[in-house]
Amino acid sequence: MTKISPSMLSADAARLGEGLARLEACGADWAHIDVMDGVFVPNITIGQHVVRSLRPLSDLPFDVHLMIVNPLKHVPDFLDAGSDLITVHVETTENLEDSLAAIRDGGAKAGASINPGTPLDAVLPYLEMLDLLLVMTVQPGFGGQAFQPHCLEKISHARRVIEERSLEVEISVDGGINRDTGRRCVEAGATVLAAGSALFGAEDMAAEIELWRGFGGREGA
Repeated sequence: MTKISPSMLSADAARLGEGLARLEACGADWAHIDVMDGVFVPNITIGQHVVRSLRPLSDLPFDVHLMIVNPLKHVPDFLDAGSDLITVHVETTENLEDSLAAIRDGGAKAGASINPGTPLDAVLPYLEMLDLLLVMTVQPGFGGQAFQPHCLEKISHARRVIEERSLEVEISVDGGINRDTGRRCVEAGATVLAAGSALFGAEDMAAEIELWRGFGGREGA
């Protein structure tokens, strides 16, 4: 079954606790938390103190996506704040292996993310260290962008390599995800859908999550 990780970026910033409770009540699998620094991406969102404040409010796994430079410096803070999975960008660090090791050594699951313009080859050497590969399907930094369909081949390629190496690595997608693009990503090999506006804007989030969870696997699989 596909995992659904609604993005807190689309929640009401003045009512994050209520937004988190809504996700849990509606059956989300994870809570996707975007951390932006205004350097790697133009926008600024939340930091470890907000993650720490939200942690007692929910039993959902926190899927923390660090869109920040020098992530290794900040990994201990986000581990201490209660992150269950921490994803760092290959574009932000020259010591990706050290960042992934620090996350795992700290007791969390480790993820690596690539931007739409970054070739998959940039992350393939690290697959054995990953619990999750996050394929960005828009340029990170702002919500509401249009899905970039050329990323579907990247998802398919990643799935083939993961299966060839007999690894257990989730493939998550983030950016412009809705009913149509989410289904296409799952058919290409994605196992986790991170989405904001399409879920928070749904009339019935619980029904929408249940619909997405039932998306089928790859065509021909």
